[in-house]
Amino acid sequence: MLRKRIFSFAFGFSVTGAAIAHFVWKDLWSSHAAVSLQTRDYYDALERRIVRLESEALPGNEEFQLAVEAEQS
Repeated sequence: MLRKRIFSFAFGFSVTGAAIAHFVWKDLWSSHAAVSLQTRDYYDALERRIVRLESEALPGNEEFQLAVEAEQS
C-alpha cells in the first residue's frame, strides 16, 4: 500500500513538473520570437532611414560622396 502511494505521488509530481516546464518553455519561446521580430522591425526602419539620408546627402555633398565611395571599395 505504501509503495503504491509513493509511486502515485512521484508520478503526479513528475507529470506536474513536466506540464509546468512545458508552459514555461512555450512562454520563453514566444517571448524570444516577439523580441526577435521587434528587433528586426527596428533594424529595417533604421536601414530605411539611413538609405534615405544617404540618398539625400549624396547629390549635394561631394566630401560625403567621396567618403561613401571610399568606404564601399
